[in-house]
Amino acid sequence: MVKFLDLQKINLAHQQEIEDKLLAVFRSGWYLLGNEVKNFEEHLSAYIGSPQAIGVANGLDALRLILRGYIGLGIMKQGDEIIVPANTYIASVLAISDNGLVPVFVEPDINNYNIDISKIEEKITEKTKAIMIVHLYGRIVFSDDLKKLANRHDLKIIEDNAQAIGADYNGRKSGNLGDAAGFSFYPGKNLGALGDAGAITTNDENLADVIRALANYGSNQKYINTYKGLNSRLDEIQAGILDIKLRYIDQENELRRKVAKKYLSEITNPKIILPEYPVNELEHVWHLFVIRTEDRENFQNYLSSNNIQTLIHYPVPPHKQEAYKEYNSLNFPVTEKIHEEVLSLPLSPYISAEEVDFVIKTINYYK
Repeated sequence: MVKFLDLQKINLAHQQEIEDKLLAVFRSGWYLLGNEVKNFEEHLSAYIGSPQAIGVANGLDALRLILRGYIGLGIMKQGDEIIVPANTYIASVLAISDNGLVPVFVEPDINNYNIDISKIEEKITEKTKAIMIVHLYGRIVFSDDLKKLANRHDLKIIEDNAQAIGADYNGRKSGNLGDAAGFSFYPGKNLGALGDAGAITTNDENLADVIRALANYGSNQKYINTYKGLNSRLDEIQAGILDIKLRYIDQENELRRKVAKKYLSEITNPKIILPEYPVNELEHVWHLFVIRTEDRENFQNYLSSNNIQTLIHYPVPPHKQEAYKEYNSLNFPVTEKIHEEVLSLPLSPYISAEEVDFVIKTINYYK
């Protein structure tokens, strides 16, 4: 069986360091907001190049807290609009609606699946306060034109960086391209914890101060609550594990690129539409290797019968989810085509060469 993602193998690559850290945290007697979180925040800040890094409970909370922080600062208010890609995981949209803000969907570019920057300006109104870009599947979506557009309309750029840690745009890391960024360290991510975990980075010290309070019940001082906050704290165990794995992220992302290059050069079946490789390879960390095919169900069943696991990221777009019935009548043909055709192939830093060859051979035999 070629597993879609062998988490056990990924984590066993760092087994001794992780086990030593687990024992050290257990023996320390300090499990929240201690030195492990402090160290990880400092190292994440240095890696991303952003002066402020805040550990939180998960990736959804990271995005929720960024928006709630801007509301706390008076920069946004309920009813304001946030531009978001129509082709994304639902967490991007949940963070917006959870804060009483309104998602405004923009179609993706069919070639790279990320938001089509050329289609953003037509969706901007007097209520628009931010553009949420999602570096989907591990590929950066950013440009000088996007930055100029945001400046021209006085909009914040919020990065959903759940899938792209380590990606680089002209010498700057994803998570340090806009005004604030949310990270997910869900176990399957390129930098994955052993449970839920997340973080926020920003260059805005005032925003960071508000977010730190909001994530701790709205309090900067125990039992003194400035805001109606949340309980969203990164724990010491997860921070310690992430701090270890952060040291290897560039090395492991490079291993992902090698697998992606091999897939791209050796999968030749004309029924399979391969993902686009960026001109600057550092802009993609290949969190997912996503192909498209018209007869997805048959193709996925074929791979399964050959003991190759695949997943669909994602079968139903946010605007077609029951949770967002108010948007079900909207029509986004590019997004809907993508969601009907995409399939994610096995890819990890530690997938074997034999497994990669078997996947390629099996796909090329598909008729």
